[in-house]
Amino acid sequence: MAAMVGSAPSLAGTQLTARRSVGRTAAPRAARIVARTMEAGVGIWGTKAGMMQFFKDGAALPATVIALEAGNIVTQVKTAEKDGYTAVQVGYQTCKEKKITKPELGHLQKAGAPAMKHLREFKVKDASGYEPGQQLNLEDMFKAGDFVDVAGTTIGKGFQGGIKRWGFARGNMTHGSKSKREHGSTGPGSSPGRVFPGLKAAGQMGNIRSKLKAEVLMVDVEKGAIVVKGSVPGKPGNVLEIAPAKRVGVNV
Repeated sequence: MAAMVGSAPSLAGTQLTARRSVGRTAAPRAARIVARTMEAGVGIWGTKAGMMQFFKDGAALPATVIALEAGNIVTQVKTAEKDGYTAVQVGYQTCKEKKITKPELGHLQKAGAPAMKHLREFKVKDASGYEPGQQLNLEDMFKAGDFVDVAGTTIGKGFQGGIKRWGFARGNMTHGSKSKREHGSTGPGSSPGRVFPGLKAAGQMGNIRSKLKAEVLMVDVEKGAIVVKGSVPGKPGNVLEIAPAKRVGVNV
């Protein structure tokens, strides 16, 4: 009797394992290594000029004009053998030499580039064809119909409440309500006895880096401007980074 009782758990475990294995004969997914920090290609800098209407096939589309100021010069090419990764550094917005630090000025002079306010690295798979001091041309990089990743800093809204920041519903305005624009409960009571990180509440809104995909509607080489569909981060005058659209697992 003792032997029978002792063998029962192992038999039950075998049956349970058999039940769990039913319907799981599909082949495992192949592992795919992707680099989420890598760009699909070297990009350029631009300055948001404003928004406009763009007519395409009789339809009025919201569009943003991005102007290209002086700059967009390759200032450094990094290789995996020397630096541990492959990247192309691009400078933007030429300025007086006294406006930047001496180490920055020496770095740019070494590349044969003028003084520039902004430097940005585009991490890519292959940096062949780029060399320090090279001028990037708009017509060689983008054309109408392409999709690009536009990154920039959003408009800062300051310290805002939950209604404006997260879209919370407003409380009762009558019947003795004391909570009109306040948010509700912040979490459980004595267990766990704390507020979890990331809770939606009042706080700083905007002034963060944001990236979105946009379709190129027109490239004006003569005026040095590119028109993309929809809106882009920031207000007019905001500096933007424009790179070929990235599709993780496809082109990166």
